[in-house]
Amino acid sequence: MANGNYVTISTLVGKVKNLLEGQFRTVAIEGEVTNFSLSSSGHYYFTLSDRNSSISACLFKMDAMRNPGVKTLKDGDIVQCFGSLGVYAKRGSFQIIVKRISKASGVGDLKEKFELLKKKLSLDGLFDLEAKLKIPELPKRVAVITALRGAALADFLNIMKRRTHWIDIMVVPTLVQGDGAAAALRKSLFNTIKFSMEAVPEKKIDVIVLTRGGGSLEDLWAFNDEALAWDIFNCPIPTISAVGHQVDYSISDFVSDLRCETPSAAAQILSEGQTKILSKLDNARKHLNSNARNIILNRREKVSSASPEAMLRMVWNKFQNYKLRVEKCSLEKRDTELIGLHDYWFRLDDSVKKMTHLMDQKIQNSKYRVGKSNELLSALNPNNVLDRGYSYLTTDSEKVVSSKADFSKLKQDEILKIRFHDGVGKVSKV
Repeated sequence: MANGNYVTISTLVGKVKNLLEGQFRTVAIEGEVTNFSLSSSGHYYFTLSDRNSSISACLFKMDAMRNPGVKTLKDGDIVQCFGSLGVYAKRGSFQIIVKRISKASGVGDLKEKFELLKKKLSLDGLFDLEAKLKIPELPKRVAVITALRGAALADFLNIMKRRTHWIDIMVVPTLVQGDGAAAALRKSLFNTIKFSMEAVPEKKIDVIVLTRGGGSLEDLWAFNDEALAWDIFNCPIPTISAVGHQVDYSISDFVSDLRCETPSAAAQILSEGQTKILSKLDNARKHLNSNARNIILNRREKVSSASPEAMLRMVWNKFQNYKLRVEKCSLEKRDTELIGLHDYWFRLDDSVKKMTHLMDQKIQNSKYRVGKSNELLSALNPNNVLDRGYSYLTTDSEKVVSSKADFSKLKQDEILKIRFHDGVGKVSKV
């Protein structure tokens, strides 16, 4: 941190990086490729743009190996990209980190087919909420129809293993992509339903999960099969569709009784009931332990209080308490309290303090007035004027000769005193 409220560039860019990358972990966009280039390290860099905006994008070498079609791309191609938003802190710029890329040519036809089929099945009532079955909160047996070695199955099983204790998982391997995948999915669904109907009660299937990992629209097309949609709709067992990533949608998502964004999300929902029960059991265990400890402590206190030593202490404490109460009732020691002398003493002390304060103020005021009068008399004293070079005449009777008229009234040769600041001299009238 710098001084005051200022922060370093690295701190600011780091905050932006955390915010953007945390908010845009999954991004699916479509745009035109420009500035397409391949670096010496095997990374692809290009710009995705539309009519109004553009954004930098990169496809790293390992991801490029999973997308061989990138070698045929050129400037001007319209592509669909799936990835995340990344911030390059050194330059303070952001770009799309592409994980999957494909040309948009031909995709429009699939999208149109998808929308037409979706509209048709919606009108037929396959998406009606009233027709959907309720997913049981505590399923005992779950059938998972998916690819045997797919990442979707691994994620699903890991979460179920971590969060559940008594759910039985039956994996039904099947094709989930390519030619024949739709037929394989239908067959697996049919066999699962048949198995459940013929099984003993404890082996019956409570929930069927159709799942696979993410992919392009072509990769997920098997789950957009109309016949498969009708099979899911007519399935007597509650079904969950967990196909692709958050941004991927298929017909099976709409027709199933519940759509989950990912296989992991399906596992979370199916294990939620057990998780709640386990949490309640854990809380109950903690409350039982706490209550048991409290009961034991209370019993110990009661046993301790019933001992002869405890009884003797209780009697002695009561005796001391009663003794103190009797002493408080004694009038001999409470004379001043009862007749109110304390109040009089307090009032007397307050009066003495006030009187002392008033007298001090009176004396200060008198001193101030005497000082001012002394200053005034000193200013009016004629002797003080003599220090500045002046003098004045007086008669022998100390009468001041202050005017010519007074001087004319004096006798011839009358002796006068002339006063200076440092002494007195004598003169006579001529």
